[in-house]
Amino acid sequence: MKLRPFEIDKDFDIIKDWITDERTHAFWCANHTNFPLEREDFSLLLKEIKEMFGDEPYVATSDEGEVEGFFCFGFNQETKEAMLKFVMLDGSKRGKGLGKEMIKLAVDYIFEKTGAEAVQLNVFPENERAKKCYEGVGFVERKLTPGAFKFKDEAWGRCNMILRKEDLK
Repeated sequence: MKLRPFEIDKDFDIIKDWITDERTHAFWCANHTNFPLEREDFSLLLKEIKEMFGDEPYVATSDEGEVEGFFCFGFNQETKEAMLKFVMLDGSKRGKGLGKEMIKLAVDYIFEKTGAEAVQLNVFPENERAKKCYEGVGFVERKLTPGAFKFKDEAWGRCNMILRKEDLK
């Protein structure tokens, strides 16, 4: 697996169909963009998070160049922490260890590129598969905020997780 910068014209049509229902969409982006995912909305979201946080989008590809995953990250110079966001894996690739592989590659890249001392992310604890994947890479829960997000008749917690460079597995 390799990482490269996301290119909307090349990659959007591949990733847009990975989010197949509203609940999965909410798990992925906390409704920061509309469902179903549309190019203009996604492009606007990427522009906004770049302007606000310096976030950069990336894709993970197979060794043959097939896009298998997506994520963004930004880096805070003051706290020396990077924030991993909008992590998504091709649904047909789940359950094969590729999510962990992508997260490990992303974390290594972030530490190397930014000099970060830690990488953090937020996940809904109700998204058990994602949380378990992050734990498998070495992320640990730092803070849990119950009922932080409402989806239809559900209330989801927000779990902030962190992986410190010194704790890399």
